[in-house]
Amino acid sequence: MKKKSFFLVIIVFLLALIIPVTHAKAANDNYLQKVKDKGTLVVGTSADYPPYEFTAKENGKTKYVGLDISLAEKFAKDIGVKLEVKNMNFDSLLVALETHKIDMVIAGMNPTPERQKSVSFSKIYYTGDQYMLINKKDAAHFRKIKDFKGKTIGAQTGSLQYSLVKQQMKGNDVKGLAKLNDLVIALQSQKVNAVAMEEATAKAFAENNRNLKVIDPGFDIDASQTGSAIGFSKGADSLVNAANKTIDEVKKDNLINKEYIPAAAKNMTTNGKKNSMLNYWTYFAKGIEYTLIITVVSVFFGFVLGTLFALMRLSRNKLTHGLAVSYIEFVRGTPLMVQVMFVYFGIGAVIQSLPALIAGIIAVSLNSAAYVAEVIRSGIESIPAGQTEASRSLGLSQKETYRYIIIPQALKNIWPALGNEFVTLIKESSIVSIIGVTDIMYQMQLVQSATYKGVIPIFIAMIIYFIMTFGLSKVLGYFEGKMKHA
Repeated sequence: MKKKSFFLVIIVFLLALIIPVTHAKAANDNYLQKVKDKGTLVVGTSADYPPYEFTAKENGKTKYVGLDISLAEKFAKDIGVKLEVKNMNFDSLLVALETHKIDMVIAGMNPTPERQKSVSFSKIYYTGDQYMLINKKDAAHFRKIKDFKGKTIGAQTGSLQYSLVKQQMKGNDVKGLAKLNDLVIALQSQKVNAVAMEEATAKAFAENNRNLKVIDPGFDIDASQTGSAIGFSKGADSLVNAANKTIDEVKKDNLINKEYIPAAAKNMTTNGKKNSMLNYWTYFAKGIEYTLIITVVSVFFGFVLGTLFALMRLSRNKLTHGLAVSYIEFVRGTPLMVQVMFVYFGIGAVIQSLPALIAGIIAVSLNSAAYVAEVIRSGIESIPAGQTEASRSLGLSQKETYRYIIIPQALKNIWPALGNEFVTLIKESSIVSIIGVTDIMYQMQLVQSATYKGVIPIFIAMIIYFIMTFGLSKVLGYFEGKMKHA
């Protein structure tokens, strides 16, 4: 009994020490000072949400614009630092915030009770109603929520609109996608009957597409869930307080209605006038550049690592063999998308300076290595055992046997399979767009959001990928022919 009492006293004593320290840390956090010290405010957003955040072309370069971006620029100016915008999927923003890849999230985000458990929010800076975007030809059929019974409704994953549809339209199928551009394409192609959006965004899409119409379906909105706020890491009170000061000034001068929304509308109008794909060729050119960088580097490291793991798997050493088998099976048993996100958000949480491009290359290289290892292993095992025995009888060491006898013959046998892996790598590299790497897929989405055209940018991306893969296939075929005649 005395022992239990002693431990109880110790626990109470420790809690008494910990609680004040925790409160002191929360009250005197250094988040704001860290941002000032590095001189840059890194803002995460999903730039497919006009008029909040979207892209415009300025002097051939991508520029992030919208009322959210204008507010972020003022906030950065108020605290005396430069603004850096990171564009990624909406449902990846809070993960990026949690792993400190970004300093804040500004993406028309609603401070729902669920989000407030892990995110510190600023004051509400803008409030809009929740609307539906429908095809204009369906306007006579759809007016209120009850009219959509049994229909498919689209909404952005992780958004307030997605939750509203799930809660208040239980007789409907919900199709969630990460990008609003994709949802609009789904609407126009009859994959969904409507898309739930915030009022200003729905009107922006409708104003730039005469085949779409905006309606108010009559969602029952909880006052605590309405409005947009800036998200910060939990406990970043210094940044929250600084942001609130900026928001107070913006509201006092009515800057959102006087300056930010008119500026966004001007950019949207400009985009509408310059929505020819020829005006955005530089976007696709930049995407090709990054896709080639990722592919070439990943092919090199994937081949080197793949060869190493193949030899490890063929080793008689149980530890070496076991490590290789475990790695290969684990990588082949998990999706590349998950691996990319783990490297960027997981490992990147430890290595804060890890750029998205490097993270993408690491993930794709490690993934490719597992498949290359199996291709090389099968090639080596296809060589008759007599080849090894003959070379060893001639006095060649095991290393020399592999280098001069086994590998050259195996490479000739596996070249078609190896070439197929390299071609596949070009297409699979498109996954890295989810962490903000500016490859072809990323640039395609920017063009979609800038031009309000969904299908044409996809078609152009398809053609680009085909040209790249077909060209590589021809080059690989040429070398295959050389090997056959060697």
